[in-house]
Amino acid sequence: MQRLDVKPDEYSLSILLGVCDNGILGCKEGKQMHGYILRNMFNGDPFLDTAIVDMYLSCGQLAYAWCVFDKLGDKSSVVVWNVMIGGFCEKGLWECSLELYSLAKNESVKFLSTSFSTALSACGSSEDASFGMQVHCDVIKMGFQSNPYVYTSLLTMYAKCKLVEDAEGIFYQILDKEIEVWNAMISAYVNNGCAYDALEIYNQMRVNAIPSDAFTILNIFSSTSMIGLHDFGSTMEERDVIAFGSVISGFCRNSKFEEALGFFRAMEADGVKPDSDVMVSVISACSGLENVDSGSQIHGFVIKNGFQLDLFVASSLIDMYSKCGFLDSAEKVFSGMQHKSLVTWNSMISCYCRNGLPEHSIKLFPQILQQGFHPDSVSITSVLGAISSVAALIQGKIVHGYLTRLEIRCDIQVENALIDMYIKCGFLKYARYIFQNMFPKDLVTWNSMIAGYGSHGECLKAMRLFDEMKSSGIRPDDVTFLCLLSSCNHSGLIEAGQNLFQSMKTEYGIEPKMEHYVSMVDLLGRAGHLDEAYEFVRSMPVEPDRSIWLSLLCACRAHRNVELGELAAQNLLKLEPSTGSNYVHLLNLYGEAELWDKAADLRASMKDKGLKKYPGCSWIEVKNRVDVFLSGDSSSPRTTDIYETLNSLRRNMSKKVDNHVSVD
Repeated sequence: MQRLDVKPDEYSLSILLGVCDNGILGCKEGKQMHGYILRNMFNGDPFLDTAIVDMYLSCGQLAYAWCVFDKLGDKSSVVVWNVMIGGFCEKGLWECSLELYSLAKNESVKFLSTSFSTALSACGSSEDASFGMQVHCDVIKMGFQSNPYVYTSLLTMYAKCKLVEDAEGIFYQILDKEIEVWNAMISAYVNNGCAYDALEIYNQMRVNAIPSDAFTILNIFSSTSMIGLHDFGSTMEERDVIAFGSVISGFCRNSKFEEALGFFRAMEADGVKPDSDVMVSVISACSGLENVDSGSQIHGFVIKNGFQLDLFVASSLIDMYSKCGFLDSAEKVFSGMQHKSLVTWNSMISCYCRNGLPEHSIKLFPQILQQGFHPDSVSITSVLGAISSVAALIQGKIVHGYLTRLEIRCDIQVENALIDMYIKCGFLKYARYIFQNMFPKDLVTWNSMIAGYGSHGECLKAMRLFDEMKSSGIRPDDVTFLCLLSSCNHSGLIEAGQNLFQSMKTEYGIEPKMEHYVSMVDLLGRAGHLDEAYEFVRSMPVEPDRSIWLSLLCACRAHRNVELGELAAQNLLKLEPSTGSNYVHLLNLYGEAELWDKAADLRASMKDKGLKKYPGCSWIEVKNRVDVFLSGDSSSPRTTDIYETLNSLRRNMSKKVDNHVSVD
């Protein structure tokens, strides 16, 4: 158009902005379009302004979207308000979405059905029943109570807020019920644990000759499994691949993996041939159960039925073997693939990292580029996780630079991974910069930064950040408190840690997990309050596990309390009598207390039982290479060079010592 000197109008520009989040065009091109619009004085058209706002929201650039929206001279169009309300709701910022709804209402904007549906969706997601009731009143006042989209959204909102009776009230007021309304009511009962009520509605649906769809079937099977009526589905008239696939996929999404495999077997018995989507779901069920035997059987089925060439099936097999710890099998599937997709490469990078070989993940990442693929957010997140685990700062900077240079869109998972990487590599300043420029921030973001301050000994900053987090409307979870307790642990703030542990239960209703109890024992033990730590262990409402006794034993070793240390060791060895490292801690306690007889007896006992300590592992990053070493291992191809260099250093040190002695 431009080469032919044909000037675009508002309509053509709106179309272009609408495709700036389709995986080919992104935020970079959207910003260029926005600049073109401003330069050519197109701004001021309500449809074009709405398209700009929608583009920024779709690209996750909420701050830009708000800036454009805030500067609009004319905000009378309900469409732009709906785009803003819907965009913030879709990104999980439900409170902001509802604030926008209130602002639009105060501006006397004439709402459409979409306005109410989106606001009700935000109320349901945030479980804000009070605001939802206000929206319900607005619906009635403005005459939208008979709109099918609105009353379905009302029903769903009340169900998500656990107000099932109010949802029922909406349902029975609707005279002409479409399939969506029936499904919404069945889903409401299922999600609130009312399985028999869900089946009753389903029976009413059949009496009214309303045909079921895949969503209906999924919810009915969920309700029957809740009450043990596993044979209920034999009443289905059409059991085709779509019906079976929907049910199997639904069970997997709800972590009911045994039921998913059961329906796959029923599918085979019925002679229904699965498609690749079904096979991906079934392999996913084996992954969820971490059942490699079932997974291997499914792998055999895949080969027999020619599904091994499907890229998604192969990637699912890699993921399944990875989660089950069978790295060799995952590598065989990967190497046996003639054509690999980006999903496959991502699966293999994740596989190495999950199975304790992060250096392999790091080496695999450049090969994605060599094969002509462009890494996506999953690739970046996975490799950053691997980099974090070995604190390979240079590699992390390379990946970050790659992101910046190619202007790859950073989603919240990538930004969280960058924060985590810089924290674990000791560069808190970089992590803080990313954190301060992030919008929006989720719970993981706040937890990562709180943990970062704590691990770097800045407990007071971690506490202040916790207060900021609460002020922003983010509710803490058990991980938040674990990060805070760890922070107090690093800084020796006993009273602050004890107060946090109490408030966790009393103010937020979060039941402590074993990790929280370990942090408290460690906090007291490090400070030398060993008796208090032991009393804390005795008062625990759950049975102490290995980590509790190990923490207490380490504290006793640090403060030379042999008697309590022996008691902790006895409990530790009862739980894990064949773990060599447990004996080593007690051995060190005896050695540091100069109890040589007891140390000798313990060594003899370890020898009799054939116990040994697993070798330590360390790594070093030089330029763009990460080398991993195990204690006593000589399998490295550079072993000879390493020992020659070490011996050379020893000789030089000896010469300097000899020269120093002779001069003296």
